[in-house]
Amino acid sequence: MDIREEFEGRVRKLENFIEEKGFGSKQLKKARKVQKSINAVVFLGSLITVAGLTIWALNRG
Repeated sequence: MDIREEFEGRVRKLENFIEEKGFGSKQLKKARKVQKSINAVVFLGSLITVAGLTIWALNRG
């Protein structure tokens, strides 16, 4: 194993530890949860819009 790879692995472990237990970890988890919810709402809204436009276009002609 290369020294650089070992160093990068240790840094990654430290970053993950800080992300899980460090300052602001609760806020980060909340932000991720909110982002997932927003993504789901945007996806469903887009799907409904496309379906509505398709129905409208088919009934128009």
